[in-house]
Amino acid sequence: MTLENYLGKILPLKDLINYQESAIVSKEILRENSGTITVFAFDKGQGLSEHTAPFNATVIVLEGYANVYINKELNVVKSGEMVIMPANVPHSLTAEERFKMLLIMIRG
Repeated sequence: MTLENYLGKILPLKDLINYQESAIVSKEILRENSGTITVFAFDKGQGLSEHTAPFNATVIVLEGYANVYINKELNVVKSGEMVIMPANVPHSLTAEERFKMLLIMIRG
């Protein structure tokens, strides 16, 4: 589906992406100069290793839950919750069960 297919449409976020065994799957919904919106599906035990981003990154959990470490501090984020990871601060993420998230990154 191209960006034009998403514009002006109601999107069932959890249904835009499917789980794959032992994998992380992502689907970019929007890419602009100002930022991106991406949906992810993580199989249990999968994650993103510690890294930084030059701008704030917002994670909205759509299904399941994950451990999100921000500057080595644990945050357990569950379905219906969100966390904002500050720019230039190390963060990582681990799926404690299968989970889906929406990642919004806005360049400042």
